[in-house]
Amino acid sequence: MGLSAEELRQELEVTAQEVLGRLKSRHLFQSEWDTAAFVVFLIFMGTVLFLLLLVIAHCCCHCCCSSPRKVKVSPGGERPQGVDNLALEP
Repeated sequence: MGLSAEELRQELEVTAQEVLGRLKSRHLFQSEWDTAAFVVFLIFMGTVLFLLLLVIAHCCCHCCCSSPRKVKVSPGGERPQGVDNLALEP
């Protein structure tokens, strides 16, 4: 079923030793494909973080930087419904 605390500790120790050995040998990846996959992962994470930054900037600056949009009011004082098709205007 599950690992006991001792087995888990030994497994983590072996993994840590393996990682430290690779760091000492300066050979972190086993093949070129590992390196390429890591680069793709970093690009993906960078893109996600950049999009989150844009969302945060939009949320923070949207309320203070945007101006209210003008709404046309019909002669009867009613607000029009739907979307104006500006291509039909002269």
